[in-house]
Amino acid sequence: MRLLLDTHIVIWALQDNEKLDQKSRKTIEQADVVYVSVASLWEIAIKSALGKLKFNLQPDELQKTIKDSGFEILAIQAEHIVPLYNLPNHHRDPFDRILMAQSLSEPLYLVTHDQQFSDYNLPLILV
Repeated sequence: MRLLLDTHIVIWALQDNEKLDQKSRKTIEQADVVYVSVASLWEIAIKSALGKLKFNLQPDELQKTIKDSGFEILAIQAEHIVPLYNLPNHHRDPFDRILMAQSLSEPLYLVTHDQQFSDYNLPLILV
């Protein structure tokens, strides 16, 4: 199984947050490959700089920590943009929308806690 982690799942995994339960951790650990999108790195950097997110890693440390955790970084490619044209506007967060589009393009199971993702026809794992 190939996974793409939503931004808050990345944060929970890296900070060993109890919000990420054991079943979800096991799913992530047993996946063939686990991706973290550049969109999530971007979202963490922006929200940290704005004071909307307390995250104790600098951007360069974050990238290294992600790789050290065994996750792969998924760049945003032109073909990832194509599914955006057909996504309904249930969810207007641009970071979430690019994650959805990447999930559809690759294809990857998107791991999230956000119930709004259920409104889309995505390969999804809700935690």
